[in-house]
Amino acid sequence: MDQDSKILLIDDDHDNLRLLKRVLINEGYDVKTADSGTQGLQELKDFGPDLILLDVNMPELDGLETIQLLKKKDSNVAVIFITGNTGTEDVIRGLEAGALDYIRKPFSTLELLARVRTQLRVKKLQDDLRQANLKLKNLVDTDDLTGLFNMRSVYEKLGNEIDRARRYGHGVGVIMLDMDHFKRVNDDHDHLFGSFVLSEVGKMIRTNIRSVDFAARYGGDEFLICLTHTDIEGARQFAERLRKKIADKLFQQKEDEIQLTASMGVAVIAGGKSSMDGRSLVRHADRALYESKEKGRNCVTVKVIEDKEPPKHKFMRAQ
Repeated sequence: MDQDSKILLIDDDHDNLRLLKRVLINEGYDVKTADSGTQGLQELKDFGPDLILLDVNMPELDGLETIQLLKKKDSNVAVIFITGNTGTEDVIRGLEAGALDYIRKPFSTLELLARVRTQLRVKKLQDDLRQANLKLKNLVDTDDLTGLFNMRSVYEKLGNEIDRARRYGHGVGVIMLDMDHFKRVNDDHDHLFGSFVLSEVGKMIRTNIRSVDFAARYGGDEFLICLTHTDIEGARQFAERLRKKIADKLFQQKEDEIQLTASMGVAVIAGGKSSMDGRSLVRHADRALYESKEKGRNCVTVKVIEDKEPPKHKFMRAQ
């Protein structure tokens, strides 16, 4: 496990750096050295160490100042203090500053290597746990059939985009998409083919939105798309392009095949001053979708939400 680990040594004592480097390289570690806190901060970015051995007593930036700056750049960085300060208060200050361990000079080589191995194991376990939690969060937030978000997290994301639009004055739009007469897919085929069609629609949405946009499966055969940094015409053009792509596609799986259309409703806050929240914006898009259904389906209806400043109170003179 240790052979690929990167260790950064930060110490202004060059003799100590050479000794530590030789000991650690002999154990198979990839080692870089820095003789100041400033250089160590640069190596954090360039080298990306798994563990840092940091001297406390250094000119300019001392170890306590350096670890604070290191933590600002990477809150998960693993640091062991190594120093001649042997007082209990020094040890406490170092640990409270964020160090995982504290090695006193002069050190025993065997003890140092044991402490390094221990902290690398702890770091690996913590990294694995963070990755597992991230994967779990993605599973919770993502619809496994379409690969899009589910509605569990979308309103929060949509609210954040509306806040950002309000702050910077750009537009944000929501598209509600519903597959027309989807019931006949399951009636004329089987549910597995229906799932395939929904999966393909999700793929089409994912490949056509920008990296700054996001989309979700709203439920059943309905989808929600959020377009950021957009205006009325941009949202309308995107919806029309996607509508046509769906209408032109032959959904085919083995002996099953079908062509379908989609109806869409678009609601756009055009300039960022609206006080509307995400759920209200979705309701406007849903009403526009209903209008598209009423018009005969396979079309796009756009609703523009006027940006209005809060009304100012008017005082009338008593008669």
